[in-house]
Amino acid sequence: MLNFGSKNIGIDLGTANTNVFVEGKGIVLREPSVVAKDINTGEIVTVGEEARNMIGRTPGSIIAIRPMKNGVIADFNITAEMMKYYIKKAVGKRTSKPYVVVCVPSSVTEVEKRAVIDATRLSGAKDAYIIEEPFAAAIGAGLPVMDPTGSMVVDIGGGTTDVATISLGGIVSSRTIRLAGDRMDEVIIHYIRKKYNLLIGERTAEQIKMEIGCASVEKAVEYGTMDIRGRDLLTGLPQTIEISAVDVAEAIQEVVEGIVIAVRETLEETSPEISADVIDHGIVLTGGGALLKNISDVIAEETDVPVFVANEPLDCVAIGTGDALKHIDVYQKRGNK
Repeated sequence: MLNFGSKNIGIDLGTANTNVFVEGKGIVLREPSVVAKDINTGEIVTVGEEARNMIGRTPGSIIAIRPMKNGVIADFNITAEMMKYYIKKAVGKRTSKPYVVVCVPSSVTEVEKRAVIDATRLSGAKDAYIIEEPFAAAIGAGLPVMDPTGSMVVDIGGGTTDVATISLGGIVSSRTIRLAGDRMDEVIIHYIRKKYNLLIGERTAEQIKMEIGCASVEKAVEYGTMDIRGRDLLTGLPQTIEISAVDVAEAIQEVVEGIVIAVRETLEETSPEISADVIDHGIVLTGGGALLKNISDVIAEETDVPVFVANEPLDCVAIGTGDALKHIDVYQKRGNK
């Protein structure tokens, strides 16, 4: 291992949130992947939590931008500015630039990988290397990724869900779908608009999902109801209504079913030996979507395989990316591929 000390950084560059891991310190920063920009001057107003709080509340001259979409860079320059801010915030003022390992979804193209590397270098990194998100998640979840035994991880993030089987330090089979937390928020907004003629924002949809969201329509009744506020589409006036967890479960069913199908298809592509290992050890869920109520039960019922939620599922990818810093010399030898 090359000795660069605590300058090495691992970044979980997510669609919804960015986590930064500093070698020797652990995860030092957890912030939303949001940037507020003044459209008149082009200047960045703020980044992270402050910018997220501005979503839906900004004046006409300021827009809140999420520069990552579906796990890849949608706005190159804004992403670079956001990463520059986070790197500086994580390591403070240093005379030398850090080496950075960044995670990406397993299905990204070479062009998308290059965009991540270039944006990271532009943000102030001495050099940048990438690691595939499900592999990082498996490391962070404590799975024996280097052993000759099969493991399976399902990382349900903001923009994508990554499903992968892993053995002997590599991904054996994988699938990435653009059905995850953000899509759940979108279908909740659409469902409430259609059923109740009420328009709600992204923040409200996310709060609904977190408080009473459930993957199973049958079990959703256990989680009761909640009051939500929005704009009545008929009168144009603010209104408060009560929605049930059953409503939310019905709204997100298409997303849950899509995730289950991806898991089943990945299992079908897996060799009998690794399938046997997965049956023995179970499937591990990581990412924010792993916190959705009853998601593990639904996947287990549909696949006949035990399913477990990792400890600290939100941090697994960042921890795994940080662990890759121990092997930065390996990344350097093989290049940015």
